[in-house]
Order: sequence, then C-alpha cells, then structure tokens
Amino acid sequence: MIHSRAVTLASMLLTGSAAFAADPLPEAIAASSETAVLTVHALGAQVYECKPVTDGKLAWSFREPVATLIEGGRTVGRHYAGPNWEHVDGSAITGRTAGSAAGAAASDVPWLKLSVISRRGEGVLSAVTTVQRINTSGGQLEGPCDKAGALKAAPYSADYVFLRKNDGH
Repeated sequence: MIHSRAVTLASMLLTGSAAFAADPLPEAIAASSETAVLTVHALGAQVYECKPVTDGKLAWSFREPVATLIEGGRTVGRHYAGPNWEHVDGSAITGRTAGSAAGAAASDVPWLKLSVISRRGEGVLSAVTTVQRINTSGGQLEGPCDKAGALKAAPYSADYVFLRKNDGH
C-alpha cells in the first residue's frame, strides 16, 4: 500500500497533474453553482500538538497544515495555518470549513469545503469564493503522546480546487 502511494505520488510529481475526484462529489462538499478557477496538488504535512484533554490525559490536537502547492510540475504557492493559501502571483485567501466528508481511508484527512472569509493581493485567487480539498492521502495522526507541547507531523497530499461563484454569463 505504501509503495503504491509512493509510485502514485511520484507520477503526479513528474507529470505535475492533479488527479480529479469522481463526480459527483459528496453533497457536503459540492459547489455545483461555482466554477473552478484553479486546481493544484498539495504535498506537505498536517502538524499536530500534544495537548491535555481530560483527567490529565494527553492527546494529539490538529495545529496547522504546511504544504507546497504544485501545478504543471511547478511550485505555484503554499498552504499554511489559518487556513491560508498563497499564490506566487501575490494573491492569497483565508478560509473557514463549511462542509466535510470522510477520506477514502481512515488514515486520510477528510475532504473539505471551505468558504473564503478574507482576501489579500490581486491575482488568480482574488475572485475565489470556495475551496475544496479532495483526493486526500494521509495526514491523520494516531497514537499516544506523552509530552504536552510536543509536535508531530503526518505527511499528506491532496488536491485543492479553487472556485468562484458563477456571475450569470
């Protein structure tokens, strides 16, 4: 399984193409009234922090994503805490989760639909209203943590689809 993921990941890196999800997407993350502006492949990690939960027990808590955005074999941006996405053209957006659907495997972070809540700069992301995270692989962290404040990263990949509302034309 790990070998096949590595081969798939390597082939996507070499071709620079993002895999497309089966249509239709799960209802919770669908955005049928919107048009795709950009689709990129992300490679990175989901970072977790060991935090107290109840009765003095510790558990891993999601802290932030750290990923490189790739289109056509080139790095075109980055994804980080917020969640934020920045494109090399200077445009950037921040989102908030609006919907979620389970990934294909228990080890995969969920597919998400995020509403854009703020924008910065001018460029390809300027008109984006919705972001979908699809085709996730990895990113879930399991197991005990024994030191509060410890950080651990779980490698992941995903496709991000940036959409804008249709303007009626």
